[in-house]
Amino acid sequence: MAQVSLSIIFLLLTIFCATGTADRMVQRRSRARAFVQAQCRSTQFPKLCFESLSGHVNATMQSPRQLAQIALMVSLAKARYTSAFVTGVAKQYSQTRGSDYQAVKDCLRQINDGVSQIALSIKELRQMDRDGEGAFFWHESNVKSWISAAQTDASTCIDGFSGHAVGGKIKATIKAKVLNVAQVTSNALALFNRFAARHRAERANKKS
Repeated sequence: MAQVSLSIIFLLLTIFCATGTADRMVQRRSRARAFVQAQCRSTQFPKLCFESLSGHVNATMQSPRQLAQIALMVSLAKARYTSAFVTGVAKQYSQTRGSDYQAVKDCLRQINDGVSQIALSIKELRQMDRDGEGAFFWHESNVKSWISAAQTDASTCIDGFSGHAVGGKIKATIKAKVLNVAQVTSNALALFNRFAARHRAERANKKS
């Protein structure tokens, strides 16, 4: 009888501990999602920002720098996916070598340039921690320049289709994918700017 009672007590304690752990995990995830939502309010496309980032943060996420890095990685992934799609379209149009092919080819070049620039900005952001405060502003300037250039590349790609009779559905699909890249990249820049501004403010407070 005593053994049965001990077994029941042990079972109840196990359930209680498991429930408590699960509740804490839910609370942490809720706080992380609230953090992402609050940070995304500073972006031009807050809904897209939250939808594209909320699934990539862990339960303890409270770092603006880490969130900016994740946003850039999402932007890079979407840019690479779009590059692969446009590469396939370019191959289809390569036989004609007409103005439509040139428009697609030019767009692909712009997208690939954007991929390189976003990748450089991610590398630069990571380097910030290694080089210390003395090089912060230099790294900040580089990140901003590369992300802005990637946005310009996306816009140039979209503008390049004006007046060209690229297949209606294909043209619309390319423009939609590139526009998505431009928007998530815009959000990434806004989140990086938010992180950089906060970092500068904290640094100024320490000096005062």
